[in-house]
Amino acid sequence: MKIQEFIKKVQDKEIDVVEHTHKVLEECKKINKEYHYLNTISEELAIEQAKNVKKNPKGKLAGLPISVKDSICVKDIESTAGSKILKGYIPLKHATAVKKAINEGAIVIGKTAQDEFGFGGFSTNVGLNFKIPLNPFDKGRATGGSSGGAGGLTQKASFPHIALGECTGGSIESPASFCGVFGLVPTYGRVSRYGLIDYGNSLDKVGPLSKEAYGTALMLETISGHDPKDSTSLKEEVGSYTNYLTKKVKGLKIGVIKEAFSEGTDKSVSNVVWRSIKKLEDNGCIYKEITLPITMKYSIPTYYLLATAEASTNLAKYCGIRYGAHEKLEGNFDEYFTKVRSNNFGKEAKRRIIIGTFSRMSGFRDAYYIKAAKVRTLIIEEYKKALKNFDVLITPTMPILPPKFEELKKLTPLQDYMMDIMTAAPNLAGLPHLSIPVGFEKNLPIGMMAISDHLQEGKLIQIAKEFS
Repeated sequence: MKIQEFIKKVQDKEIDVVEHTHKVLEECKKINKEYHYLNTISEELAIEQAKNVKKNPKGKLAGLPISVKDSICVKDIESTAGSKILKGYIPLKHATAVKKAINEGAIVIGKTAQDEFGFGGFSTNVGLNFKIPLNPFDKGRATGGSSGGAGGLTQKASFPHIALGECTGGSIESPASFCGVFGLVPTYGRVSRYGLIDYGNSLDKVGPLSKEAYGTALMLETISGHDPKDSTSLKEEVGSYTNYLTKKVKGLKIGVIKEAFSEGTDKSVSNVVWRSIKKLEDNGCIYKEITLPITMKYSIPTYYLLATAEASTNLAKYCGIRYGAHEKLEGNFDEYFTKVRSNNFGKEAKRRIIIGTFSRMSGFRDAYYIKAAKVRTLIIEEYKKALKNFDVLITPTMPILPPKFEELKKLTPLQDYMMDIMTAAPNLAGLPHLSIPVGFEKNLPIGMMAISDHLQEGKLIQIAKEFS
């Protein structure tokens, strides 16, 4: 059943929400045994919310099961951001995005698996005793990351469902591409970050993943808007994103970023994305190849310097005193602090803390952090110049097909980071972008990424509709 039809039937009391939610939870347990998409299944909360919706089925998400990435807080449900250091952390409040969804009748079924704090592109850097989520098309391959559980569950679930993911440098787009679903990253500040366990404050964004363009538009419409609890939240008015699903793409100007199809991008990925561009052309779009030399060359080093610097600062608060993991209290503060962090952060978290701390140390700050901030401005300017002439820019989402786990073991950290080559730049610029499932190669999904100007999410939804 399509999302729109399901919500209408709930509103008309044709579906017993409580009974449906019980079935959904049972299916989640079965899927989870095999694929490991959920860190926590919030059974009691879901049934309680279903009972409330049954009494008053009015919201625009009435009765719809949603999952929430483990780094987005849900009141009274363990939220760990996939890290051992936050074991046992129970938030006292909902994140604003979660609260808005619940207020519209959504039912939270659980917290989805991810790389620890979002540090990874394949959901293989998991902490605690969590298992690595497996690709819904091939269990020997990765789901993408860091919102891997969100992408996998969205594809595998037989019930209507929307996932709330979070993106810093590719964490929604990567799993959307590798799991064959839509994944939308909104303009920075469009959706409140309040209640998000942060990675990089100037980069983090909450966004939806869905099997349908409609679900993506509906959830974005629900969670967008100003929030006084988030100082970076935009005061721009929120329109109806679902209205863009009825608009034709005829006349839209598309800039195809040439560098994104060069060496390093799998030929099968390039071919499928080019076929999709031709389909848009057949439907009335006008395309032209363009180059973004600064953006494509410098986005990876710029992103990893800025993101790790912010992560190093944000993760300093996990000291084993206020909440999360504790160790035996002995020695001075520095000794205790070191023991807690050494024993409870994973290998990749430690790597990023070290890189980020180094880049903002006295004597290195100007050479690395400040220089990266200047290059970020150049990247934004290059995008803005291109978007004066085009409605949407297009690249593949990921340069490769979903990789096998044994292939990932052979990658160096730098090769791993290079997988963000398409996604890091629009995130640095705070531009909205959407991974669209456009085809298959060897029974594995391929995503095409559309990027638009700030607050122009509607144009992305117009494009998405052509493939939904």
